[in-house]
Amino acid sequence: MKMGEMSGFHFGVIGALFLSVASSVSIVICNKALMSNLGFPFATTLTSWHLMVTYFTLHAAQRFNLFDSKPIDMKTIMVFGLLNGVSIGFLNLSLGFNSIGFYQMTKLAIIPFTVLLETIFLKKQFSQKIKFSLFLLLVGVGIASVTDLQLNSVGTILSLLAIITTCVGQILTNTIQKRLNVSSTQLLYQSAPFQAAILFVTGPFVDQCLTNQNVFAHKYTPLVLGFIVLSCLIAVSVNFSTFLVIGKTSPVTYQVLGHLKTCLVLAFGYALLHDPFTSRNILGILIAILGMVLYSYFCAHQNKNKLLGLADHSPPSQIKDKESVALLVGKNIGEEKEGLEVKKSAKDSLV
Repeated sequence: MKMGEMSGFHFGVIGALFLSVASSVSIVICNKALMSNLGFPFATTLTSWHLMVTYFTLHAAQRFNLFDSKPIDMKTIMVFGLLNGVSIGFLNLSLGFNSIGFYQMTKLAIIPFTVLLETIFLKKQFSQKIKFSLFLLLVGVGIASVTDLQLNSVGTILSLLAIITTCVGQILTNTIQKRLNVSSTQLLYQSAPFQAAILFVTGPFVDQCLTNQNVFAHKYTPLVLGFIVLSCLIAVSVNFSTFLVIGKTSPVTYQVLGHLKTCLVLAFGYALLHDPFTSRNILGILIAILGMVLYSYFCAHQNKNKLLGLADHSPPSQIKDKESVALLVGKNIGEEKEGLEVKKSAKDSLV
């Protein structure tokens, strides 16, 4: 990889991370206003609309030759799309049948479970330093966001199913892009119809189970419709950046990024929506940020050492190029999927 290509990759990763954070925080604020203030609690149905708008947007972009569609084996893409759709449904059901604190614990469990799956099935190695930084991150987010922990058998089963399907779906997002050599846009374009279809069919039933309200009987005022349209437009960016980040980095890194969003949502909720904010929240956020910084540093250092090790075993003519790669590829790190974090009435769409 030449210096210009490496610079492009470097800025591409930074851009993907920034887009993911900005769009996710924006949609959380938009959805909280829609669901908490305007009384539209149908998160799963809203998510199906998000995915349909995403697909039609990408279809228009493809027709204007903004990207090339790459065929993917139908069985692979159907399983992948349905699995991601099911994981969103389970996350929403987990939120509905559990306390907010237990739901946050469910989301925290995604990181260690992803590490476990990748270690067992993909033979991926995580150093003790990286595991420590992840532990620090989870402790910090737990302190900042987990309040009550009320257990029930149905909620626990739904949480376990949500963790399993979410982890497998995110690992597949990364694996399919790398092994089939498809871009995040191509994968999202192929899979979005299947994700949207399963949520469009099951969403109204899931939402009625959770809210005892019928999405089709809801009164759609111009203001509600306006926020729904805005949410769908932001969701295009959220869905695109999700696939982009996981493809360029990894599932664990994506989940680490997701917890950064949790901290930002808590901060924005206090600043913009006047949510309660205590010294416990501040302490948790600071510990979580420390964990994120250490995780980024250890991953970058580990990748740099790997590349330097490869350079030591390369012919002399190739050493210079591989050393150049090591300077900029440090951003290709970690692993992990973003859930939208809103407290309490946050039946936010998990895009």
